[in-house]
Amino acid sequence: MNQKSKSYKIILSGGGTGGHIYPAIAIANQLKSRFPKAEFLFVGAKDRMEMEKVPQAGYEIKGLWISGIQRKLTLKNLMFPIKLINSLWKARKIVKSFKPDIAIGTGGFASGPLLYVASSKKIPCLIQEQNSYPGITNKLLAKKVQKICVAYDNLERFFPKGKIIKTGNPVRQDLLNIESKTVEAKNFFNLKHGKLTLLVLGGSLGARKINELIKSELDFFDTQNVQIIWQCGKLYYDQYKIYSNTKNMQVHSFLNNMDFAYAAADIIISRAGASSVSELCIVGKPVIFIPSPNVAEDHQTKNAMAIVNNEAAMLIKEADLEVDFKNKFTQLMQSPEKQKQLGKNIKKMALVNATKDIAEEVEKLLKSHLPSSQREVTKTYE
Repeated sequence: MNQKSKSYKIILSGGGTGGHIYPAIAIANQLKSRFPKAEFLFVGAKDRMEMEKVPQAGYEIKGLWISGIQRKLTLKNLMFPIKLINSLWKARKIVKSFKPDIAIGTGGFASGPLLYVASSKKIPCLIQEQNSYPGITNKLLAKKVQKICVAYDNLERFFPKGKIIKTGNPVRQDLLNIESKTVEAKNFFNLKHGKLTLLVLGGSLGARKINELIKSELDFFDTQNVQIIWQCGKLYYDQYKIYSNTKNMQVHSFLNNMDFAYAAADIIISRAGASSVSELCIVGKPVIFIPSPNVAEDHQTKNAMAIVNNEAAMLIKEADLEVDFKNKFTQLMQSPEKQKQLGKNIKKMALVNATKDIAEEVEKLLKSHLPSSQREVTKTYE
């Protein structure tokens, strides 16, 4: 039977933030184009954003009652063992019912129970780690999965070397040709053509320091005749929505049309999460990174410095915003040549085939696995 005509069952799990969700969706979309008859099921945390974003992308999702461990003693921490047991039980039911041919995890709390159960049933598993410093879920799963797709070098200190494949991070395919969308994008956001547009991204939940910076510099941006698309994040939208449509400002909780947002932008201010960095390399626009210092091993700064060291972006630490921001932003804004050079250099660093390369690894695992008809005889779903 032709490989592409097979009706594979593919289960994916990743969520909590857009950095885990969108890579999973990008992988699913790529696999769907390869295997049109494949059946897909996502598994997420029932109270997180994946429960909304995955169905919007056209896929079914089931939710687990799971969350992470807090750094201090809280009621949530006391509930964690109960949630974990419940999630393992629910994941077992999902696997037994769906009977997947492969399980794919992109990080986030829900992928832990799902891939743990799948691996215990001898279902081939692949995880995709976006960051230079892995999350706890993927570190715990590393011994149980067959392949680990990564975006950075030197991850052998966390994962078995023989399982690692450097692919880069999956990105949404609609970002590959944004140059042709500029006019349509500015019309979509009701922006003025020929006026400098700043896009501000603080992640799906929001970044407090970046939001405070933008609010404090509203008059400055107004005097510089800058129009702004400001994604302040879900946690901060109620606080900052009053500034929308004032002083050339649009405030959004979340941006669903990221291809248009990137296409409309002349300069971008962003956190330096791994997925964001990968997308910004594809986009090829001048970027000012403001990394979050509140992440494991300060990995956002490391992500950003990998770009900055190649003269492909600018970086301002949170602690230096008050002193450095106006000067650095003004220098960039007033130098079209600098903008062009940064955009050109960051685009050189893009791993544009990441999604396809990850799909290749998935396909290899599927090919090496027993056909579905034989698997029913040899595999038991207790």
